[in-house]
Amino acid sequence: MINITSTTYRQDAWRRLKGNRIAMVSLALLLAIFAMCIIGPFISPYKYTAVNSDIVNQSPSLQHLFGTDDLGRDIFARIWAGGRVSMLIGVLGAFSVTVLGVLYGGISGYFGGTADDIMMRAVEVMNCIPYMIVAILIAFIAGQGIGALILAMTITGWGGMARLVRGQVLQLREQPFVLAAKALGASPGRIISKHLLPNTVGVIIVQFTLDVPIFIFGEAFLSFIGLGIQSPGTSWGAMAAAAQQHLMFYPYQIFFPALLISMTMLAFNLLGDGLRDALDPTLGIQEGI
Repeated sequence: MINITSTTYRQDAWRRLKGNRIAMVSLALLLAIFAMCIIGPFISPYKYTAVNSDIVNQSPSLQHLFGTDDLGRDIFARIWAGGRVSMLIGVLGAFSVTVLGVLYGGISGYFGGTADDIMMRAVEVMNCIPYMIVAILIAFIAGQGIGALILAMTITGWGGMARLVRGQVLQLREQPFVLAAKALGASPGRIISKHLLPNTVGVIIVQFTLDVPIFIFGEAFLSFIGLGIQSPGTSWGAMAAAAQQHLMFYPYQIFFPALLISMTMLAFNLLGDGLRDALDPTLGIQEGI
C-alpha cells in the first residue's frame, strides 16, 4: 500500500524554499540586519545624535566598533539607526509601487484592446518624467522627509511593475482555467484577483526584491544633493553621501554604510530568486515527472 502525504501549496513552496540554501542564508542575513536595526541603537552606549569634538574621526576600536565621524558621532549607533530609515524607505516604497503596478497592470492586461493601449501610453508618459524633477517639486511643496521621498519615487517607479504584471496577465487570460471561470459567470474582478494575479506571484516577488534596493539607492542619491534625510536624522544613503568627502583619509566612514547597502541588496535579490523558484506552480509538476 502506497502512503501519499497531502500537502498544501504553501507547504510545498516552503519545502522547496528550505531546500535552497542560498535563499535561506539570504533570509537569515536579512532577519539579522532587521534585528540589528531594531536593537542596535540600544546596544551602543552612545546616542547616534551625540556629538563629541574630542573623538572626531577616530578609527574603529573597542570603544567605537565602527569608528566615529567628522563630528565625533559613533558610527555603529548611526549605522543601525540609519538602517531603520533605509529599510523603511525601501520596503514601504517597494510595497507602494507593487500595489499600484499590480492593480494597474492586472486591469490593463485583462481588458486589453483600446483600454490596454491607453493605459500603457500613460505608463510610457510617466516613465519619461525624471523622478528627480518630481522629487524636487514634492520637496518644495510637501517638504523633505521619508514621506516625500517615498511619494516622489513611487509616482515615477510603478510603471515597471505594471508592465511586468500586464505581460503575465496577457499570457494567462487565454488559459483554460480563466476561460472556464468566464464561462461560469465570474466577474472580471474575481478573475483578476483569484485566478490571474496569484499566478504572477513569482514575477511580483522578484520585482519587489529589486525595487527595495532601488529605493534605498534612490534615497542615497537624493540625500547627496540635499533632498534626502536631513541631519541629525540619518540613513545608510545619507551616511555614505556625507562620508565620501573624507574617503581619501577616513575610508571606514563610507565602508560600513556601503557594506550594509550591498549586503541588503544582494540578500534581497538572492531571496527573491529562491522565492520565485519555490512559488513557481510548474516546478512541482516538473519534479514529479
